[in-house]
Amino acid sequence: MSHPFALLTPDAVMDAIESLGFHCDARIIELNSYENRVYQVGLDDQEPVIAKFYRANRWTDEQILEEHVYTEDLLENEITAVPPMKIEDKTLHLYNDFRFSLYERRGGRAPELDDPNSLEVLGRYIGRIHRVGATKPFVHRPTISIDEYGFASQEYLLANNFIPDDLIPAYDSVATGLLNDLQPILAEPVTNIRLHGDCHMGNVLWRDNTPHFVDFDDARNGPEIQDLWMMISGDTDSQSEQMRHILTGYLDFSDFEFNQLRLIEPLRTLRMMYHAAWIARRWNDPAFPRAFPFFDSGRYWSEHILELREQWSKLVEPPLQVYI
Repeated sequence: MSHPFALLTPDAVMDAIESLGFHCDARIIELNSYENRVYQVGLDDQEPVIAKFYRANRWTDEQILEEHVYTEDLLENEITAVPPMKIEDKTLHLYNDFRFSLYERRGGRAPELDDPNSLEVLGRYIGRIHRVGATKPFVHRPTISIDEYGFASQEYLLANNFIPDDLIPAYDSVATGLLNDLQPILAEPVTNIRLHGDCHMGNVLWRDNTPHFVDFDDARNGPEIQDLWMMISGDTDSQSEQMRHILTGYLDFSDFEFNQLRLIEPLRTLRMMYHAAWIARRWNDPAFPRAFPFFDSGRYWSEHILELREQWSKLVEPPLQVYI
């Protein structure tokens, strides 16, 4: 049985866009997106547009529209997010069972993480995003939780025969131990706000010393640190220094609960578990075996189990120390 996206041919993409009154010039470039399908589409006598076709049965219409409202809120507050275009007063459109949105094309390069000034600028903009995000919660979109990211991921992988038989006991043992230790950490009270949700450098376009944030598809409620920890890398000292610069800019526009630094490794652990289950849940989409050809190998699962064990040891280490 073919995947639904198999019906999204170049002709179907152009027909969908032309159903909104545009005229395509047949120049279509598929962009790097696995969860959805995203294309740059050329138009007659106009700048190209970015067309995003949503994966079926992931988000409800209400959840997609909440994301759109969030990015519109950001733009109204002069924050350089990229909201969908409003056409006939709608941002979400339907064509032959495909839900899609159109966006203006934005160019840019990746931020320079070794530049303290760039990190402070990033921090300022994320602080502004969070100041808007804190004004009201998402109602339809979920909140980051150990149940969805952790327990459900473990359950799905064990129930669907992705892990080699000889590695199942090791995976089950380390996943269960991790989740048992994570539960009390993540049960401690924390302020949740509307987040970008997937705020890594691949979703930031840098132009004219200004970061442009794109792809709010994973937006949900959660702690502020979720949109900050993916910006740092390297050893502990490097991460502390990078976070210091980010928070120096962040605090210009938003408060920060410094006790959230203790959540960096727990959230990193949940992301690792969720990512493995995410690939598994999408394995019937031909794009995923092409993009992750190593996923169904014993080597992948041996390395994944080792990474989880390393994360387990990090949970008992002191949280990142950051001095402003």
